[in-house]
Amino acid sequence: MTRPQRKRAVHSRLVAALLTAVSTTVVCPTLHAADINRGAELYRMHCTSCHGGDGRPLMPGATDFTRPSALLKPDLSLLSVIRAGRGGMPAYQGQLRDREMLDIVAHLRTQR
Repeated sequence: MTRPQRKRAVHSRLVAALLTAVSTTVVCPTLHAADINRGAELYRMHCTSCHGGDGRPLMPGATDFTRPSALLKPDLSLLSVIRAGRGGMPAYQGQLRDREMLDIVAHLRTQR
């Protein structure tokens, strides 16, 4: 590998590391463990009317969280859905903080 190639390779790795650090900071500014108990409380307040207390939907078209495939997405993908809403589900951006939404996701993951 020539010197310019090595320099470009190092530069590319540095840029990738910087982008990863920045995106992690922007998406999830505090990297603390999720609060499952707070997630359960928030789920009861905001989600049970459509998704049911046990994850079985009460509203047609609502995700059935009792199905194994319902939570196979990464946390940040689920966060994105909660933020923006989907179908009949309202967007919770502005109503809940990202950390609270991730607490709900953590709660759902413990309900299996």
